[in-house]
Amino acid sequence: MSQQIHDQVPADCAGAREIGFSVPQVYNASRVLFDNVGKGHGDKLALIGPAGTRTYAELCAEAGRWGNGFASLGLKRGDRVLLFLDDTPAYPAAFFGAVRAGFVPLLINTLTPPDLLQFYLADSGATVAVADAEFCARFNAEACKDTALHTLVVVNGPASDHAAPNAVSAAGWLPQFPTELAEADTHRNEMAFWMYSSGSTGRPKGIVHLQHDMAYSEAAFAQNVLKLTPDDICFSVPKIFFAYGFGNAITFPFSAGATTLLLPGQPKPAAIFSAIEQYRPTVFFGLPTLYTSLTKAEGANKTDFSSLRMALSAAEVLSAEVFNGWKTLTGLEIVEGLGSTEVLHIYLSNRPERKKLGAAGLRVPGYEVALRDKGGRDVADDEEGILWVRGDSNTPLYWNRPDKSAETIREGGWIYTGDRFVRDGDGFHFFRGRADDLIKISGQWVYPLEVELCLADHPDIRECAVFAAELPDRRMTLKAVVVMNTRAADQSETTRRLQDYVKGKLLPYKYPREVIFIDELPKTGTGKIDRQALLRM
Repeated sequence: MSQQIHDQVPADCAGAREIGFSVPQVYNASRVLFDNVGKGHGDKLALIGPAGTRTYAELCAEAGRWGNGFASLGLKRGDRVLLFLDDTPAYPAAFFGAVRAGFVPLLINTLTPPDLLQFYLADSGATVAVADAEFCARFNAEACKDTALHTLVVVNGPASDHAAPNAVSAAGWLPQFPTELAEADTHRNEMAFWMYSSGSTGRPKGIVHLQHDMAYSEAAFAQNVLKLTPDDICFSVPKIFFAYGFGNAITFPFSAGATTLLLPGQPKPAAIFSAIEQYRPTVFFGLPTLYTSLTKAEGANKTDFSSLRMALSAAEVLSAEVFNGWKTLTGLEIVEGLGSTEVLHIYLSNRPERKKLGAAGLRVPGYEVALRDKGGRDVADDEEGILWVRGDSNTPLYWNRPDKSAETIREGGWIYTGDRFVRDGDGFHFFRGRADDLIKISGQWVYPLEVELCLADHPDIRECAVFAAELPDRRMTLKAVVVMNTRAADQSETTRRLQDYVKGKLLPYKYPREVIFIDELPKTGTGKIDRQALLRM
């Protein structure tokens, strides 16, 4: 498989030449962490936060134990290790230990239910998984059925009695292994790690990233936009298992010898405010939904934000209300950008010194971007087109999905994003929606039809329609219009019940934020649901 991936990477990347990027043919992504010791940062704090601190030397030693531990379980070069972890020191330690030893970690959303977890395990062929104690019960008989998983390593607490298969506690298992771990002689274009797509239009896709991709995204985005120094402390509220959070909390600070603040648990405003005041981060990463919550939360005006020098946002359109609210609260202007898991991080971004409100931003050096019509022809400024992007951190393929790879990863290494944009004469890009009607809710793609089909299966619903709607602050939300078999006596209680039903069947963020009850859905002359009429409701 490794040679096939080598062959799919363009031999000559214009973006790499632009930023002067180069790594050796034999290269292992664990250098992002381990090179800090050689640079004299061994005694410097790599991680801080309520889950504990680690110096770079301590984190490297812990990663060495993980890599040796994985090898003791019979893993071979390229074998997958599924990581089901919250943001604690165990995450980067297990991740870099696996990569350094030549194994391939999978970064999995911890909201994943057992049936979807079973798909990830079966699709990847992972034989080993690492999970936080609070999540290990998710690895039940349903999740492990028809998979190759033989060992679950549990961190940050004891294993649940309900977890399967053989669960071992990292606290007792890990210390037996040496801290020294030689770097695997991986090729720069060999698999390093995977993330999975949200699966909004079908089965989730395993997005493969290569050994050099982390270093490339840092050289392109971080060096040109963040400009981190060893004195910076990065605080990413989006979790590590997201591509956005992974770059913010792992790739970029470690590449600069900076410090990462990790906050496990649900990112409630009170916990975020407390972390900012206690640990004094300098660079803050969020999403528009989060910034909205923070600016309106109790205690916001009492929080000391003076340590922050920069605040960033991605994934959704940032409204003027949110931008101005955060600036009033903190004195900082939010720097907005856009990226994707396929590209690993941000490829369009505003700059602290050059920005336009509502724009996804300018092209990030190291990435080529083009707006093209459906026929593949470039469009002019101020004309709408679909965004294509090419850079040396692009995924070469979706795992075992040649059909989907062919749809998205085009000739010459270009990625067809499916995002509709308009570019102005200054080079700023403005999002106009999805070519395939996908929308982002809380920073994650949602396909309204998936939610509609889920609700339609509810025994109390006669018929329904789910569609996207734009809020006054320009964020997108999901609305459901439903016809019940029996008129709802208490609409508030019924709304909660239907929302909980969707949360239980799909990933929780996919639930409709608004539910409207009507007696009949409007229909067209052919008897189909009149969705245009629904949009006017």
